[in-house]
Amino acid sequence: MSSQQEWNERYSSSDLVWSVGPNVFVEELTTDMTPARVLDVAGGEGRNALWLADRGWDATLVDFSAVALERAQTLWAQRTAPRGAGSLAIQQSDVVADSLGDQEFDLVLVCYLQIPPLSRRVALQSSARAVAEGGTLIVIAHHSDNLHGGVGGPQNPELLYSEQDVLDDLAESDWMIVRAERATRAVVVNGDERIALDTVVVLRRPKPER
Repeated sequence: MSSQQEWNERYSSSDLVWSVGPNVFVEELTTDMTPARVLDVAGGEGRNALWLADRGWDATLVDFSAVALERAQTLWAQRTAPRGAGSLAIQQSDVVADSLGDQEFDLVLVCYLQIPPLSRRVALQSSARAVAEGGTLIVIAHHSDNLHGGVGGPQNPELLYSEQDVLDDLAESDWMIVRAERATRAVVVNGDERIALDTVVVLRRPKPER
């Protein structure tokens, strides 16, 4: 697993490691949601959290890289576009070792969390516990098939996972499966459009009957 220092160095070596705008699936899946409380797990420089906060969400961005979080805070302060009533909170945490909360968020995002299977399971289960009753968990990842059938992403198969891996990691939770599939994402490489293969899982925690 990459260390905190390695990620700090990676973020320090570039103005932006990830793109400015949100992930295409995050945009697609959340556009029609009513803004509420969202947790962006291992969200790096905050591209998804910032975009959601701009649209009225109260966003909490969690990452273990202080450099990434500082950059997210700077980007939020520099926003010039009209903002909704949303907010951005920054929390430096290790998503494997630290608790992410107990049913505190209406939406929890886990996007491209690239860690080995045992650590991933711990992080996903912690993320799941943070989802409130009636809330949604969205997991997006580089699919296992992307190594040979797609473009980009880690070249280490241990860091790739499928929709079934996500469901298996959360098998002991009582979730409504809204979407669980291998999805395609267009990527431009050297001026040519290529296809990346992603895992997209959307789960909803049911509200208990009163």
